[in-house]
Amino acid sequence: MNLPIVSEPIKTSAKEPVTDPEEAVHLEAVSVRYRVPSERVRTLKEYFIRRLKGEVHMRTFWALQDVALDVKRGEVFGLVGVNGAGKSTLLKVVARVLRPTKGRVIVRGRVAPLLELGAGFHPELTGTENIFLNGALLGFSRHEMQEKYDQIVEFSELGQFIDAPIRTYSSGMYARLGFSVATASQPDVLIVDEVLSVGDEAFQEKCAARIESFRQQGAAILLVSHSMPTIEAMCQRAAWLDHGSLKAIGEPVQVIRAYRERGG
Repeated sequence: MNLPIVSEPIKTSAKEPVTDPEEAVHLEAVSVRYRVPSERVRTLKEYFIRRLKGEVHMRTFWALQDVALDVKRGEVFGLVGVNGAGKSTLLKVVARVLRPTKGRVIVRGRVAPLLELGAGFHPELTGTENIFLNGALLGFSRHEMQEKYDQIVEFSELGQFIDAPIRTYSSGMYARLGFSVATASQPDVLIVDEVLSVGDEAFQEKCAARIESFRQQGAAILLVSHSMPTIEAMCQRAAWLDHGSLKAIGEPVQVIRAYRERGG
């Protein structure tokens, strides 16, 4: 059994830095350190027995190291890097799913996170039931979700499948429903992790159009993608992460060039 990795506690001071009011997201020297078991454990029972005997050895590694960046209102900001570079960890920090070990994180407004395909969905529930479940996780009341329900179903284009258990859904259908629920209302910060790489081209274009609409209305969007054309076409700025460290930040074309030459 592979045990989940756990980040170590946050360490901050009481004084909040002065930041630009146009910044929707501000990261200052953010670091995240994980502790993971050094050996493979087959069952949870075995883990606790070995833990009581002092036979579980832990190792630490830094998923993020002194990352400093900001995302402004009305900006699509791209993140590039190989798998394991720290992109998803950074998004979880911004989404308040994960607390940094060191540094400051300031996020202004409501965050709509699309961090993992199917995150927050229950496989045995229908699409309809999961709309209300996911809406509750995002902080919406049942009444609010009832008002949004028709537009969510229409945007997702799931039709009659909306009443089927989502364990029967394809990855593309998961992405359609997740994106439709998360973007049913205008967020202040939208976090998108590889969702645009799933599904057919027509739906990807539909998602891109909604993201652009949010940007024009002042939302800040953090976008992770392994598609360099997507980053170049949609983002105003981008950053390259490598082994948890920020290697480049700036114009997407320049960041992509540096990533391809030295890391991609």
